[in-house]
Amino acid sequence: MRAFNLFELGIDKHWFSLSDSPEYLERKRTPFVVPNITIAEIRRAVPPELFKKSTFWGLYYVARALISAYVVYKLTLFIPLAAPYVGSVGVWVLWATYWWTQGLVLAGWWCLSHEAGHGGLTNSKWLNHILGFCLHTAILAPYYGWRESHRKHHKATMSVEREENFVPRTRSEYNLQSLTEEDEELEDGEQVGYLPAGRKVGTIDPHELFSDAPFYNLIRIVCMQSIGWQTYLFRNSMGNLKYPPGTANHFLPSSSLFKPKHRNGILISDIGLITMLFILGQWTRHAGIAAFLKVYFVPYILANHHIVLLTYLHHCGDLPYYRRNAWTFVRGALSTEDRPLYGWIGRAVLLNVSHDHVAHHLFSDIPFWNQPYVTECIKKVLQEKGEFGAYNYDRTNSFRALYRTFTQCCFIEDEGDVVFYKNRDGVPARQLAPMKS
Repeated sequence: MRAFNLFELGIDKHWFSLSDSPEYLERKRTPFVVPNITIAEIRRAVPPELFKKSTFWGLYYVARALISAYVVYKLTLFIPLAAPYVGSVGVWVLWATYWWTQGLVLAGWWCLSHEAGHGGLTNSKWLNHILGFCLHTAILAPYYGWRESHRKHHKATMSVEREENFVPRTRSEYNLQSLTEEDEELEDGEQVGYLPAGRKVGTIDPHELFSDAPFYNLIRIVCMQSIGWQTYLFRNSMGNLKYPPGTANHFLPSSSLFKPKHRNGILISDIGLITMLFILGQWTRHAGIAAFLKVYFVPYILANHHIVLLTYLHHCGDLPYYRRNAWTFVRGALSTEDRPLYGWIGRAVLLNVSHDHVAHHLFSDIPFWNQPYVTECIKKVLQEKGEFGAYNYDRTNSFRALYRTFTQCCFIEDEGDVVFYKNRDGVPARQLAPMKS
């Protein structure tokens, strides 16, 4: 099986639109039917050759990512030479172009490390670890610590009780009150009857906790996109609440995230990060703080933006969450979403992690260059089983989807085996069809 052509071309008008995609709107109109397909049925639909790994192709993509970062960096040397011709505004445009491009390339390094952590980059376990460790360390990510929490995320995807990342908070965890017909504080245009009554009344009005002020929400989004990755690593932000407060840290060997057997790996990651910080410090002493900020720090922050954007949109939105009575591995994996993030550029640089995320969750050790074929196999078998509605795909402009998800996905209810996010008015992101017995 040949490697998938990552540079397939094609422009979709929805990349530039601020409206929701047709498939998203259709999904909103269609009640969700809980799928019953099994992993064995899906596995039989995927040709065995797609599971085969290739050290050659893995090393090729690593080399391509390293060369890309070096070439993009070397191009910055021409920016001062261009200054007399483009002026000061043109110089900043060139730097902004470098920041965005290099940030995307570094996010590609993160994706390669992610694949290595799953064991799908090469045929060698130790080579996977070496490559993943080096690439993650270069962008100040704890390879072994995040690999372990990410492994648990894959084992419990979209489980209300056991999920590790972007875990939705419940009404009671926010201590939200219920709105009923008798409430006198409803604002004009608000709907009643969506927020269940009859339970113990909370003290916080959802309209006070979740703002609808665009500028305020924009500031919060910028904060999440710039430092959300770091706050998750240090403080387990939006992680599972089962860990005691202050103990879920990806850098501490004693962290409640890990078992004793993981501690040596955490120490190795920490030593690598300290070494990388020392190298950056020495380079900054030589090149100056301005060079550090422009060449490394800004692309690093933008790489974090890309990482948060793709992971957030894969697991939040009009997607079902399951409690233990209804959760299965397949249902959780199918509740993620494929998204053509940045179009063909995203497919090429981010290595299918966004375009074929459902396939990745079902078969995380399949090489990423085969995932587009796996996606087609999954869609075909779901169609044959009459469960194609379980497949989630959305071409909505990613920044439009980010704002939509951030402002509309507020909380979930405390009851229900299958639940969807609700907005500040208590309207669910999607309706649930009656479950089959």
